Amino acid sequence: MPQHFLLSAEARNLSPIAIARMSEYEAVMTMKKLRWGAGGAVVCPRCGEKHQAYFIKTRHQWQCKHCNYRFSVTAGTLFAHHKLPLRDILFACSLYVNAAKGISALQIARDLNVQYKTAFVLLHKIKEALKVHKQREAMQLSGIVHMDATYVHSSQKPKNKKSERVDRRLKQHENPLKRAILVMRDSFAKQDDEQNTKQIGARSTIAFIAKSENSKVVNQLANKHITKGSTIHTDESPAYDNLIYFHDLKRVNHQKEYRSDAGVTNNLAESYFSRFKRMYYGQVHKMNNTYLYEYANEIAYREDTRRLSNGVIFNDVVSKCLTSLPPDDWRGYWQGNKKRVETLAA
Repeated sequence: MPQHFLLSAEARNLSPIAIARMSEYEAVMTMKKLRWGAGGAVVCPRCGEKHQAYFIKTRHQWQCKHCNYRFSVTAGTLFAHHKLPLRDILFACSLYVNAAKGISALQIARDLNVQYKTAFVLLHKIKEALKVHKQREAMQLSGIVHMDATYVHSSQKPKNKKSERVDRRLKQHENPLKRAILVMRDSFAKQDDEQNTKQIGARSTIAFIAKSENSKVVNQLANKHITKGSTIHTDESPAYDNLIYFHDLKRVNHQKEYRSDAGVTNNLAESYFSRFKRMYYGQVHKMNNTYLYEYANEIAYREDTRRLSNGVIFNDVVSKCLTSLPPDDWRGYWQGNKKRVETLAA
């Protein structure tokens, strides 16, 4: 039996210890390479000229030869106006990457010896970068697509006294904060599996937040993100009934089986929910609906990169942060400048 990828030396080529031992200059050069590539050329964030600008080593800044603007490696990025040393930011990113089921702000605060507020905003800036780049991709799924939904915040906390408790199964007693996380995942084709043993299972993942799992939301998202004629695997929920008009719809009855004799299953969606709920119950414990999409998208990213080494994922995460503009919702967060509206698919 071949060794699992995650147990191989190839899967672990990033050492948080090595990052923690970096000098600030080494951290700057690491970020420079991930933002502008190897070589001496950098891009001025003001005039946009790519050239070999003057480097001021004592300040870890560059001065543009065209407009004389002085800038750092984080200027105009998600990490702009940072107060933490860049080494600490890279160290936090390495911890984030190595946490397969997510990491809490409290743990980051302890590992970096910073306030909870600092760790909370830093983690959400990383999530913001993943979200921005996911939205830029405008991903289309094709082939065999697994589709399903799960609920969070589904019930209210029961009263202490039994006489005061209500039947939480009834609709009128539902938690008003209840939300559905709907996920779509396409799978690698059989020829992909034969060419590369790492290309097994789900290929791409898209997650959405809705107030309920219903046909209106399902139809809207499927028409936008799934190529017509694709094979869609779902369960017996009536929310997916109308997909049969534009796609090859196949269903599995979960009251009888997880996988039908014909091979129909939506286990790719279920594996996403498994990782998401391990993050929910085992790491963060509480998710505000305003940022629920960011958490759902984080797990989608972790699922899609599960067969990559932690070094590759680290480079990708930091690169995404350095190619994302400063987020409006995370500048002055603790002074009241917060996101007020949740991200709903419909």
